[in-house]
Amino acid sequence: MKVSIITVCLNSVSTIEDSINSVMSQTYPDIEYIVVDGASSDGTLDVIHRYRHHIHHFVTEPDRGIYDAMNKGIGLASGDVIGILNSDDVYEDEFVIQKVVEKFIESRSDIVLGDVVWVDRDDLRKIRRYYSSKYFQPWKLRIGWMPPHPATFIKSATYKHAGLYSLDYRIAADYEMFVRMFLVHGFSFARIPAILVRMRMGGISTSGFKSFWILNSEVVKACRQNKVYTNILLILTKFPFKIFQLLKKPKKLDH
Repeated sequence: MKVSIITVCLNSVSTIEDSINSVMSQTYPDIEYIVVDGASSDGTLDVIHRYRHHIHHFVTEPDRGIYDAMNKGIGLASGDVIGILNSDDVYEDEFVIQKVVEKFIESRSDIVLGDVVWVDRDDLRKIRRYYSSKYFQPWKLRIGWMPPHPATFIKSATYKHAGLYSLDYRIAADYEMFVRMFLVHGFSFARIPAILVRMRMGGISTSGFKSFWILNSEVVKACRQNKVYTNILLILTKFPFKIFQLLKKPKKLDH
C-alpha cells in the first residue's frame, strides 16, 4: 500500500525542516512525499531545496490559500492513501505511517483517524491541548465536532468519490469535507487510539475571537450546503468538551 504525504507551506522557514524530517524518519518504506509551497519569500525554499532528493513532487507558486494547496497536492498524489502534514506539524514518532497502513489493512476502512496534541511553538515536548478522536461519531458533525484533521488519513479513492476541498471556506473546508464524507457519502472509518501528530499552537483556527466566529459560521454553512440540519446553538454545545481538553495535564515526550 503506497502512502502519499502532502506538506503545504507558506513562509514556514522556522518550522518546515521539522516537518520534513518527521516524514523522512518514517520506517514505512512506500511513501511518496509531496510539498506544495505558496511562493514563499522567507527562506523556506532554501530549506526545501536542501531536502529536494527526498521529495517526489514539489510545487512553488501563488495559490488561493491552504485548501487550494492541499487540492494541488492531492492532484499530484499517486498513493492508495493520502495524509496531510502541515508545515507546523510533526509526526509523533517514526512508526506513525506503519501503524496507519496496518489499520487500513486490518479494518478495510475508507478513513483512519488518530489523535493530535497542540504543543508549544518553541518546545514540541510541552503539550498545551489534547485533541482526541476517541468520542467522534459522524452525527456529532451536526454540533461542530470533527475528528482531528492532521491525524486523518484518507484513501485516494475516497477523495475521488467525494471531491476535493471547497475553496468557498476560509477555515472550515476540512470540516465541510468531513460532512460530505461521513454524512453525505457514509464512508467507513477506523481509529488508532494514539497520538499521531504534534501540532504547534498558533494556527488560524486557534487565533482569537474573529477566527472563532468565522469558523463556527462556516460550520453552519457547511451543514446547510450539504442538507444537514444544525444551528449556532447546537454548535455551541461542543464547548464544554473543548474546555475539558484544555484542562488535561500537559505531558513531556518520552523519546
